[in-house]
Amino acid sequence: MSSLNLDDFTDLIERPDGGVRRDAEARRERQIVPPGSLGRLDDLGEWLAAAQSAVPVRPVERPRVILFAGDHGIAARGVSARPAGSAAELVRAVLEGGRPVSVLARRLGVPVRVVDMALDCDPDELPADVVRHRVRRGSGSIDVEDALTLEEAEAAFLAGVAVADEEADSGTDLVVLGDVSVGGTTAAGVLVAALCGTDASVVTGRGGLAIDDLAWMRKCAAIRDALRRARPVLGDQLRLLATVGGADLAAMTGFLLQSAVRKLPVVLDGVVAAACALVGQRIAFRAPDWWLAGHGSGEPGQAKALDRMALEPLLEQGMTVGEGAGALLALPLVQAAAALAAELPERPEAEKEPDAEQGEQGEQASEQEKPEEAQAPEGAEGV
Repeated sequence: MSSLNLDDFTDLIERPDGGVRRDAEARRERQIVPPGSLGRLDDLGEWLAAAQSAVPVRPVERPRVILFAGDHGIAARGVSARPAGSAAELVRAVLEGGRPVSVLARRLGVPVRVVDMALDCDPDELPADVVRHRVRRGSGSIDVEDALTLEEAEAAFLAGVAVADEEADSGTDLVVLGDVSVGGTTAAGVLVAALCGTDASVVTGRGGLAIDDLAWMRKCAAIRDALRRARPVLGDQLRLLATVGGADLAAMTGFLLQSAVRKLPVVLDGVVAAACALVGQRIAFRAPDWWLAGHGSGEPGQAKALDRMALEPLLEQGMTVGEGAGALLALPLVQAAAALAAELPERPEAEKEPDAEQGEQGEQASEQEKPEEAQAPEGAEGV
């Protein structure tokens, strides 16, 4: 029996400051560029101001990429183009700078942190700061067995909470959240289908390496079988993560919720992050107000989850590589929105309401120019 009370997050998570957002909107209306002319950047700037409780909004100066890593037992069913248990190779490539997220992060000057939750490798093969939160090696095959024990799910969830606290305490002001996994999109598909009440085929995508039709059918069958195991535990989100999630997904869910508690904005990457966010929404309905959808990956499960949370992707580049790369592409947009909101000058006082001033002057001129009413000559009446 778990001692973790997830209901506490409902009380702990507040919405971004609505009063500050209204102040940001009012400031935007006074700036030299008409409101709405910057498109979604207007909304982004106001959202950031509310999240920071600051007008003008502060620049995003200390962003960080956080990647939770794990291997999923379901990968042994042939649902992924990558071999089961090979996520550790991806992690090493990320750390060595050879993955897309590494290149983009280097170009943007953003540090990348990888958190191993359940990689199927010896922990000595990776740096100590990567493996220190690991809960187990690999996970169960969710079509026939639980991914984790309930105790492991709780430990993983709390590890995610701890990582969020570490980042908030260190001064991180925005997180780009992604995963490094093999089989993770299958587990994510199960969570999305279970929470949205849809069939397996609706949420089954092709994954990061675009699996062929035969592998897609195996993946669809795996999600269908795992979905049968998920439905009886839908009322208990921690048990749901233990049954059909995984240590990396449980940790990401804890991270997302604690980030909302700490008022730390998060940009979501692909379907795995979206699925964890959907679980987080079920736990605390105000939590999605602290998250942005970085990009649309084309995965149907991601689209379903984002639609349920009313989150619209900032970019549509069709990136399926995962690992936070797509969401990281959206970071310059967020930073641009902050800069424009803070640095665009306001109109001079004399120019703020030119139409109204001209109207008043016109009325005064009209009054002055009105001729006096013509006086009728005496005796003219009745003529």
